[in-house]
Amino acid sequence: MIASKKNTVVIAGASGFIGTALAGELSPDHRVIGLSRRNPPALPVAGVEWRRCDLFSLFECERALAGAEAAFYLVHSMLPSAHLTQGTFQDLDLISADNFARAAARVGIRHIIYLGGMIPDMPNLSRHILSRGEVERTLGAYGVPVTTLRAGIVIGLRGSSYGMFRSVLERVPLILCPRWSASLIQPVALADAIYLLRYCLEHPDSESRSHDIGSNDIMTYRELLERSARWLGLRRLFIGVPFSLFRLSKIFLTLISGYPRQLVSPLVESLKHSLVARELSYQKQAGRPGIPFKQAVADSLREEKRSENFQAMLTVLTRSKRRLPDSEHNTVRSVQRIALPPGKTARWLALQYTAWLPRFFRFLLKADIDAAGNLFIRTRFLRLSLLELRFALERSAASDRQLFYITGGRLARKTEQMTRRPRLEFREVLNGSAALMAIHDYRPTLPWPLYNLTQARAHLWVMKNFARAVADFKE
Repeated sequence: MIASKKNTVVIAGASGFIGTALAGELSPDHRVIGLSRRNPPALPVAGVEWRRCDLFSLFECERALAGAEAAFYLVHSMLPSAHLTQGTFQDLDLISADNFARAAARVGIRHIIYLGGMIPDMPNLSRHILSRGEVERTLGAYGVPVTTLRAGIVIGLRGSSYGMFRSVLERVPLILCPRWSASLIQPVALADAIYLLRYCLEHPDSESRSHDIGSNDIMTYRELLERSARWLGLRRLFIGVPFSLFRLSKIFLTLISGYPRQLVSPLVESLKHSLVARELSYQKQAGRPGIPFKQAVADSLREEKRSENFQAMLTVLTRSKRRLPDSEHNTVRSVQRIALPPGKTARWLALQYTAWLPRFFRFLLKADIDAAGNLFIRTRFLRLSLLELRFALERSAASDRQLFYITGGRLARKTEQMTRRPRLEFREVLNGSAALMAIHDYRPTLPWPLYNLTQARAHLWVMKNFARAVADFKE
């Protein structure tokens, strides 16, 4: 492919399976900036500039995207991002995508490219597939055109989905095939995905569009396993089981693969769906009909022989997915979704919260708000300051997001750093139909076991009751 002018391109998720390959493909012809919440990878891609960025921070997203023309979004928030993470992966995904999209619009990004998942036309979609659709809509919610490539399973040595299947083939001689193994899947080779992501960058569209991608091979999950075993030279016995066994499959894959259950569980739930492309016209336009599945598996084997054996690589991957960076020690992230009444905003929700809280705790606590919007929570009798929240007026100018910094009180550990400060926020998502109430980077002063038993549970209880109060709201 002939490159256009040398653009500055940001890749969110550049240290991941697909992001690393994409950064290596683009770096000779473009200025590539890789974003990583953790430190850059041990073996960074040559020619790639790295910026540390927490996608849960709008401020860091704005700083990381500044100066770029286009941005890739290759992120799934399925793993814990704090010592204690409260909230579903769907809401964590949503808040990250919303920050990315808001920042892209503010700093002048002209094009977002997103690698998502196929979304079948059927009811009762899995949480993972529904989340992919929410992220896609959110990325395009602030006016920046988004090109989405929807893939089923990407075949590559370090891919999570294919890696889990491969680990089963390597470690288990007799493989039970539940009813979900009859679902259809249309794989795509890593090389095809990278080619098409680059094609999106160098042939931008002025409007948001979605395209299914895949090879010309359509097979059941059982056939994918059987063919892979044959080409890997593994003799395995496959036995069909007339039950879905989703719960057992989650436990089995978690134990065999070594991947965290937070990653395995949503992926297994999606196996009930057939993920087949509606059509592959975009690939035809790009001149990329699709590498056959057999060749994609052979390519991953060649990469394995050049680097390290699969077992050693899987050990490194699973350890990295289970490990939190030292900076996240004793931190809390808590995200809850709430339905917004029609016509109401995040500003309205924040005002409701500051008015409701004193009433809810009227016998135990006293919550006051001053003229600047700062919130103070004290004990009613001894007047001890428990939490002090400073209203961030400069970051809350728009009514669709309201921010409070947690600056003091006996329950909050103070920090002097300018970024990743403890904070409480209210933000609208999904075109104002819902809001997210979130606490980020909070560090409690209580001993960690005591905090988990008391304050952490109390917070969820408070938020649940506030959601009920909003649901019962009448003008």
